[in-house]
Amino acid sequence: MLLTVLSCVPFAGLLLCIALGPIFMEKIWDSYKQYFVIFWILMYAVIYAICQGPFKMTEIAVDSLINDYLTFIVLLFGLYCVAGNISFDGDLAGSPRINVFLLTVGTLLSSFIGTTGSSMLMVRPVIKMNSWRSRKSHIMIFFIFLVSNIGGCLSPMGDPPLLMGFMRGVPFFWSLRLFPVLVVNMLVLLLIFYRIDRRAYCKDIADGLKPDLSKKGTEIKFSGLYNLIFLVIIVAAVILSGILPSLPAFQTAEGSVAGLRIMGEVVLSYPSIIEIVLILVSAFLSFKTTKKEIRQRNHFTWGAIAEVAILFVGIFITMQPALILLKANGAKLGLTSPTQLFWATGALSSFLDNTPTYLVFLTTAGTLGASSGVATTLGTISVKLLLAISCGAVFMGANTYIGNAPNFMIKSLSDENGIRMPSFFGYMKWSLAFLVPVFILDTLIFFL
Repeated sequence: MLLTVLSCVPFAGLLLCIALGPIFMEKIWDSYKQYFVIFWILMYAVIYAICQGPFKMTEIAVDSLINDYLTFIVLLFGLYCVAGNISFDGDLAGSPRINVFLLTVGTLLSSFIGTTGSSMLMVRPVIKMNSWRSRKSHIMIFFIFLVSNIGGCLSPMGDPPLLMGFMRGVPFFWSLRLFPVLVVNMLVLLLIFYRIDRRAYCKDIADGLKPDLSKKGTEIKFSGLYNLIFLVIIVAAVILSGILPSLPAFQTAEGSVAGLRIMGEVVLSYPSIIEIVLILVSAFLSFKTTKKEIRQRNHFTWGAIAEVAILFVGIFITMQPALILLKANGAKLGLTSPTQLFWATGALSSFLDNTPTYLVFLTTAGTLGASSGVATTLGTISVKLLLAISCGAVFMGANTYIGNAPNFMIKSLSDENGIRMPSFFGYMKWSLAFLVPVFILDTLIFFL
């Protein structure tokens, strides 16, 4: 047991490097972050090999690479490429009202094309419209809060945990029950954002900063808009990856999902292969059919996606022991009330992958023997418990940069475009100051 707990140390070490590296050794971290990642992966390999043996360690690492990291980075890569081929041109200036409108559109869009898809589609227009401003990091922080996380709660397409719930019997349209919670969170956060943005906007104007409105009047133009077709294909590929495993054609005689066996019990499923192929083909066709000038106007580079790929390969591998401990002990934690499950699911989803965290507590809720509620393959779960677990997994991924897939991507793109984003802990100060009070309000209204 001690060694199992010790095997979580590399994950904690990597998180500390991500948090403190840019603060105390910025130049070294920027140049050599890949070596820090390799170091902590090797530390995981040594400790876990001692704990469970070399074969089990390798099997777990390969499984996390094949079935977690590969689909994660391919999806992010595909959306990054396709969204980078859609360009916004016009003179809409990033005023507080315009920014509230953009955040509202992006938040609502997240439930239909996913938080990652909506983030990649909306981030460049938001950055462009506010390029004239000096004080704008708060805009991207609230963008992460709303568009990259909270907005994905209304459908299984919005966020992977809800897709996993759908695969286990939660009705497709059940997530619409979260709409009142979404409205409360949106109204409160957008009101707070407007007050903060208004103050920053007035200071920018007072400093003599003004947007250039001389060129095109009120003309608004999108280039490469046909790439939305590829975006829809990518979203459809993600949905298919959740539906196909339940079909007999994609199951073995034993009832497991069919696929290519990599090693031991590690299998790359055929639905995942279909998803990967559809995404990569969409990204390739998007690049082939879009003029280079559009990407140049978007200041498109590979830096942001490369940084995410490097850091998250380490995160996905080193967090496996923590997830294994959670799965082994989740049912023993004595969590039975909506409030407990909301905060437990949310707190762990802030640092671990929110999908397995959601499944652990969904399974726990299914064992509580509810007499009425939502019938799933894991058992009948009361509506309030399912509501709490779903909101905790989707909403609290916004608490840290690593809580949800698009968070760190938005940070990297913002840094790349000259927006100085807060550090890992600096961002958490914002989430503690503004998100946690909203989640306390959610608890008082919906989960008591």
